[in-house]
Amino acid sequence: MILTKQVATDLMAAMKNKETHKLEALRAVKTAFIVAKAAVGANAELSDDEELKIIQKLVKQRKDSAAEFAAQNRTDLSDKELQEAEVIAAYLPKQMSVEEITQAVQETITQTGAQGMKDMGKVMGIVSKQLAGKADGKVISDVVKQLLA
Repeated sequence: MILTKQVATDLMAAMKNKETHKLEALRAVKTAFIVAKAAVGANAELSDDEELKIIQKLVKQRKDSAAEFAAQNRTDLSDKELQEAEVIAAYLPKQMSVEEITQAVQETITQTGAQGMKDMGKVMGIVSKQLAGKADGKVISDVVKQLLA
């Protein structure tokens, strides 16, 4: 709910200041929020966790698209996607460092008694919920693999 209001405020400011790249990114966020609210079985308002998940998804989509465009030597499109990802990522909480993620994963492994790669799913489930919005899922996965190997 908080992010929805902040995005709307920033969208108006971007319109007034004629910041086109920021405007496009914020319109995408607003559209994603509207679509999520209108989904079958959804509440009239999005929770903070749902908003964070949407923001994370949009950032990941932009980064994946940028990588695809870069692989095709389309730096113009890649740069545009990265700019939008940067604008959208500003709405995420401060991301944790690899050391902080490693410490959280190590604590979870100790608590659950995980013994190897067979327990990766159990550890990932717990750590992903703990660090939701604070760390990238791929980084978490890499740390869990490294510690359980």
